[in-house]
Amino acid sequence: MEKRELGRTGIFVSKICLGSMTWGKQNTEEEGHAQIDLALDAGVNFIDTAEMYAVPPTQETYGKTEEIIGSWLAKSGKRSDVIIASKIAGPRTDIDYIRPHLQNDGKSDLDYQSVIEACDASLKRLKTDYIDLYQLHWPSRPVNMFGVLRYPAERGIKAKENKSDIPLSETLGAMADLVKAGKIRAVGVSNETPWGVMHALSLAEKEGLPRVASIQNPYNFLNRSFEIGLAEIAVHEQVGLLAYSPIAGGILSGKYAGGAQPEGARFTLYGKTFNRFLKPLGLAAMEKYVALARKHGLDPAQMANAFVNQQAFLTSNIIGATSLEQLKSNLDSHHITLSQEILAEIDAIETEFPVPCP
Repeated sequence: MEKRELGRTGIFVSKICLGSMTWGKQNTEEEGHAQIDLALDAGVNFIDTAEMYAVPPTQETYGKTEEIIGSWLAKSGKRSDVIIASKIAGPRTDIDYIRPHLQNDGKSDLDYQSVIEACDASLKRLKTDYIDLYQLHWPSRPVNMFGVLRYPAERGIKAKENKSDIPLSETLGAMADLVKAGKIRAVGVSNETPWGVMHALSLAEKEGLPRVASIQNPYNFLNRSFEIGLAEIAVHEQVGLLAYSPIAGGILSGKYAGGAQPEGARFTLYGKTFNRFLKPLGLAAMEKYVALARKHGLDPAQMANAFVNQQAFLTSNIIGATSLEQLKSNLDSHHITLSQEILAEIDAIETEFPVPCP
């Protein structure tokens, strides 16, 4: 499988990354291990996780996914064969069980001590001495993310005036110390905006802080907002996209077409958690993309993944699955090249339904 450089780090990762957020909730430890083995056999060398996983997040499943990866690393002895990415959670009141001794106003945050403690805890769960890519799961400041398209300017102004956000320089300063200690190799951001990425790059240049290597943001047929601003930064600054939700949590597979609710499927089980993908315009657009795939004799999920794989600003496409059959199908998408005719038809649908599910 093709390998691409992670930013300017000299670390090369597979075009497809194995996502793991279902392990510990929808998937058992044994199933997680089987998925890693299958992915490595297909040429994948990149696994993404987070301290907050499994998802939907609960206190009972917090850190479970990292533990499953850690037990695989201990059992297999293949640490040098894989690039491991993890993330520190940003501020959210509904995850008040994360580092409660450091919380401010009932929220964890990205202050210096939180970053250090979070990394150390992830290393312990992962049973490794280092994390290849350590990412900020979402910013400290208010931004448009998780289903919100427009920037919340009033909240942003209020946060700035009250100085309630943790300065990014403090967060990156902690990352710098982790790099010096050999605990992490590279730094990334997630659910970030064009301003946030450029601010991070500016701090790296001016203050000698770690340079951001990647942007892990949503990117799929129902949310191509990355193309507006961030894509140009990714290309010119060599801060590529790690695309998450490439098939919109399974919506673009077609299994929910016609209002179907398959037994055991993610949205059947946890629809409220992932309601950003269940908007009427998004479902209408999904029906058109699924019909387009079938018109050309393509599996809808493979077409959706292949579209992401072909983007020039992509470093790696984070795929996930709850079964080995689904995983194999998603992995096989890297063999598919969409024709200019199909790409033009995809763009026509996107023009009709622009960013229906941010």
